[in-house]
This record gives sequence, C-alpha cells and structure tokens, in this order.
Amino acid sequence: MAGGRMAAKAVFRIVVGVDGSEFSLAALDWALDESRLRAGQVHVVTAWHYPVIGDAAGRAEDHEIFGETARHAHDDAVRRASEAGVAVTGEVTEGHPAEVLLKAAAGADLLVVGSHGHGGFAGMLLGSVSSHAVHQAHCPVLVVRAGAAPAQG
Repeated sequence: MAGGRMAAKAVFRIVVGVDGSEFSLAALDWALDESRLRAGQVHVVTAWHYPVIGDAAGRAEDHEIFGETARHAHDDAVRRASEAGVAVTGEVTEGHPAEVLLKAAAGADLLVVGSHGHGGFAGMLLGSVSSHAVHQAHCPVLVVRAGAAPAQG
C-alpha cells in the first residue's frame, strides 16, 4: 500500500476449458458462478486436434469435422455464459488441449477444468488434460467433477 491506498486490481480472469462434455459444462457453471461473485471475466477455451489414426484401409475421418464439432461446443458454451450475465470472451484453437489451455491461462487468476473430457476413461480420478493442467499451470487450477455436490459455506 502506497500512501494508505491499495492498488486497484485488474478484473479477476478465469479461464475455463470446454469440450461439450458434462464435466466441462460443470466446470463452466462453476466458473460462471465464481465470476459473478468476483465481478470477473470468463475466457472460454475449446481446443481440438486431429487424431492421426485411420481405419484398417488407411482412411482417416474428415479433418474439418473435428473443428466443426469444437466450434459448435464452444458456441453453446459462450451462449450459456452470455445468458448468465457474465463478461465472456473465448477462443477455439487447434492443438493439444492441455497445451492450448496452459497458453490461454498465462496471466489468468484461475484455470478451471472438468475432471474428464470426452476422452475420459471410467474410473480414473483425473483425465490427462486436467492432470497436466494441475501439474503444469502457472496459476491456481480447480478441477470440477460433474454431479459433485456444491460446497456448503
């Protein structure tokens, strides 16, 4: 504090990863609630990548379908956030989801992810993206489970 006044803090910035899964939508809902409490901003990030796997004949799926699916999930999430009355920005980026999220969270106050995405294996406590975020992010990370009871305070 200089001269008895506290420095004004910038807007509390929450980055949330959304892929359309129930876990990512639970993470989005948590981020929206927290943003309202802090008069903050939510940055919705949807990442996608084209898997290099073909079928037995060597044919691969249409590359564009992955991007279209990601854009659709992203648009739904941004619409949901806008309807919640929260300041929202967003991006859809081709790349490994964990790396895209870490890059987007640079300088953020909080990164929020679902415990699993569409690729989650049943029974695992964390998916690969959420685990990577917890271990590599340079800001606090919150991992949200779908269907988890909200904290009582």
